[in-house]
Amino acid sequence: MEINEILAILMFVTFIGTLFLGFPVAWTLGGIAIVFAAISMLSDAYLDTWIGVDWPYVSLVIDDLWNTMQNWVLVALPMFIFMGLMLDRSGIAEQMMESFSQLFGRMRGGLAITVTVIGIMLAASTGIIGASVVLLTLLSLPIMLKNGYNKGLAVGTICASGTLGILIPPSIMLVIMADRLAMSVGDLFLGAVFPGLLLGGLYMIYIVTVAALYPSQAPAPPHVAKMSLTVLWGVLRAALPPAFLILAVLGTIFFGVATPTEASGVGAFGAILLAWWNKRLNLTVWREVVRQTTTTTAFIFGILVGASAFAIVLRGLGGDDLIADALLGLDLGRHGTIIVIMLMVFLLGFVLDWIQIVLILLILVAPVVKALGFDIVWFTILFAVCLQTSFLTPPVGLALFYLKGVAPPEVTVRDIYRGIVPFVLIQLIGLTVVYLWPELVTWLPQQAYGR
Repeated sequence: MEINEILAILMFVTFIGTLFLGFPVAWTLGGIAIVFAAISMLSDAYLDTWIGVDWPYVSLVIDDLWNTMQNWVLVALPMFIFMGLMLDRSGIAEQMMESFSQLFGRMRGGLAITVTVIGIMLAASTGIIGASVVLLTLLSLPIMLKNGYNKGLAVGTICASGTLGILIPPSIMLVIMADRLAMSVGDLFLGAVFPGLLLGGLYMIYIVTVAALYPSQAPAPPHVAKMSLTVLWGVLRAALPPAFLILAVLGTIFFGVATPTEASGVGAFGAILLAWWNKRLNLTVWREVVRQTTTTTAFIFGILVGASAFAIVLRGLGGDDLIADALLGLDLGRHGTIIVIMLMVFLLGFVLDWIQIVLILLILVAPVVKALGFDIVWFTILFAVCLQTSFLTPPVGLALFYLKGVAPPEVTVRDIYRGIVPFVLIQLIGLTVVYLWPELVTWLPQQAYGR
């Protein structure tokens, strides 16, 4: 093994190790890139060993960052973040929870079904995981526990439904994936629709099955209003505003009326209108949303800066060739290679956040997938479905921390861990379905763009 390959391996291992020390990810990525670039240049100067990284090569980081800042696709990032945060404060979720509970609450598992439906609608109109999980926890967990729901089923449903926003468009993860792979955001948005709905449907099937086999785990509430036109009108009135917003964002993309960047502006404006309509829009809310949008966007772009430096130095050391040779050298065939990549993503999800996996692993394996002849849109969505498990798998599953932070004291960490296990398995079933039927991903973009 050559010295540059050894340095590439050490660089990746160092990154994994330093994450456990608690340093900010952006500084960790950038700092490791500087250290290993310096080691490479010192080797060239004092050991007369050319490794492949020098000052002219490192300067490519500036070019990459300049191109990133000029990419109009990334304008959608703060817009979608703003839209999600504003909707979080608009009161839409509270109205949907109240009305859908009356619709589904009369059946066993109805409250969990309500959480899943609202999770899907929040995912398609916000895409902010933390906000969705916290909101669903505050709105539904006390009610489910009061009605005798099993703790594991209740928290598992909330965590799994709240994380659908990372997959169902408009998803900030898909925006970043499109930017890093120089792909169409519209292709990824449309390709993710059916897989996202598939996962939501699988959650509901599981809930209904558990409620039928073990009625004590998901009982029907003792006092529920009878079905009436008033109840149906309440459901319709609560669902129409977010439905119109979803249509305004995804519909304009699907019908070619607007680009994803333009649609993000429409979505942000629509969220403002909904907050105003519900009389929730005031100076305090506006200030909080703008400040949190700025902070979140700055955090993501900080990681982008560090990841760009890390990826360029790793590539200079031959890290991409090392990954490609390792995957192809397994001699498992086209599909065997994809399975190995998905296994890597699943295992890394236990210790890494999604943005780190996207910015480092995805850009390394994408060329290998292209070389094997797979559809890159299908693979990217497959990657995203697998990556969704990282929100539920300990020890760094963010959804688990969001829920624990606002859950009642009687909900323990053990309850949360036990509750998410079936939903992680369901996500893996969904991943298998998407793997076996690529048309779930490719059909909608083909219909929209005629290719």
